[in-house]
Formats: sequence, structure tokens, C-alpha cells
Amino acid sequence: MKFPALFGRIAFSTLAALIGAAFALPLLWFLFAPFNARAELGLAIPDPFTLSNFNTVFGNGFAMQALWNSLIQAVGGVILVGAAATLAAYALSRSSIPGKGAVTYILLLFSSVVSGSAAMVPIFLIISAAGLMDTHLAVILTFAGGLLPTAMFILRDFIDSIPKSYEESAMVAGASPVQAFFDVALPVIRPGIVVIVVWSFVNIWGSFLIPFILLRSSANMPAAVAIYSFYSEAGTPVVTLLAAYSLIYSLPVVALYLFVSWRFGFRFFGGIKA
Repeated sequence: MKFPALFGRIAFSTLAALIGAAFALPLLWFLFAPFNARAELGLAIPDPFTLSNFNTVFGNGFAMQALWNSLIQAVGGVILVGAAATLAAYALSRSSIPGKGAVTYILLLFSSVVSGSAAMVPIFLIISAAGLMDTHLAVILTFAGGLLPTAMFILRDFIDSIPKSYEESAMVAGASPVQAFFDVALPVIRPGIVVIVVWSFVNIWGSFLIPFILLRSSANMPAAVAIYSFYSEAGTPVVTLLAAYSLIYSLPVVALYLFVSWRFGFRFFGGIKA
């Protein structure tokens, strides 16, 4: 191997190692800090090792209730978005409505601001007028309104790749359109629905602004808001407790990704193998 080529490979490997270390070191701190009695930035390996941080966090009733609230809001939003997006995307894909593509793109365009800070004032007024303030339903409906158009857009492209002949063959054999959807189309598009479910869950689970504005009582606050209970009155984080709660807070998302990877792997595609 010539010297310039060898030098280039060494330089590339060194650069890649530095970039990897830049991402790995914060992750290592995130994993080890909750077990450290002194979660300082310079300490990666727990010294001394302790579980007292988790004992304190689990003893915080507000923080534990917040995790349950996050689960309620995330699961409720995922069910609503997944069911509505599947039916709407299938209808748009299989119908012959003029301008259905334009409708999808317009919905996608407006959805980019529905859940953003620019739309929070009208959302607040609508939720207040409907009498849903300080309820899980308010958060679920707001998230669904923001995520549904994008979910429809993603799932519709997925359904468009599936030949209509699958359902047509079932209907020729005597199945009704509803039976053709549930027995033929739905099993084929299930991986696409899983993509929507994971994407929606992550978006709702990690959101702060919407629940912070629409909820009032501490009994309904999600974990994204409750995490600020581990800050002092002066705004200084209690690093040991914050690290422990952050690790607990991230576990449901990690578990969801691992489950999807185990169940579906990377097979997020449509169609039936011949």
C-alpha cells in the first residue's frame, strides 16, 4: 500500500474514532451517572456505586405518577393516530377522489404548525371552549391533530406500493370490501402501521410544550414536565436524581425499539412475497 493511501486511511480512522468518542462519552455518562453518588461530568465509572438515586426517585410520587401519565397520553395518542391514519390513508389510496393528492399535501403543510408554538393560542382557546382543559383527552386530541396528516402521508405512500389486485382477488372470491381490507390489506400494511406507531409514540412521549400549556394539575403532568421537579428553586439541576430519572424516562422508548426490532427487524416494506 502506498504511503498517501495509508496516511489517508489512518487519518480517516482517527477522525471516525474522534467523532465516535464525541457521541459515546455522553452516552456512557448517561448510563453510569445514575449509579454514582457524585454524578459529576468528569466521572464515568461509578465511584462509589450506589442505588440511592433510584430509591429517591422511586420515592417521589409526583415523578412516578408523571411516568404513568406519559404512558396514558402516548398510548392514547398512538391508538387514535394509528387507527385514523390507517383508515384515512387506505381510503385516499384506493379511492378515485379528484385532487386527493393535493388534499394530502395541504393537510401535511398545515400539520407542521398545528402542534407548534405558533398554534398554541388557538389550540388553547379551542380546548378551553370544549371544556377539556387539564385532561389527558385534551393532550391526546392535540397530538393526534398534529401527527395525523403526516402519518396519513407516510402510510398512504406505503399502501400505494401494494397492488390493488390483492383486494380485488378477494372480492372476486366473494369477500366484501370490509373483509378484503381486514383480511387481505391490513396484514400486508402492518409493518407500515408499526412505523407510524413508533414514530407517534416517540413524538408524544418526549413532548413538553403541549402538556405544559394544556394541563394545570400536577396529577396529570407527564414525565417531560415532571422532570423539572429535580431542579432546585434556583434552577440548578440535582444531577444525581436528574440522571436517574432520565434513565428511567428513556427505558419505555428503548424497550419499544427493541421489541419492534425483535418482532419486525428491518422489514418495513409492503407487498407479498411470491
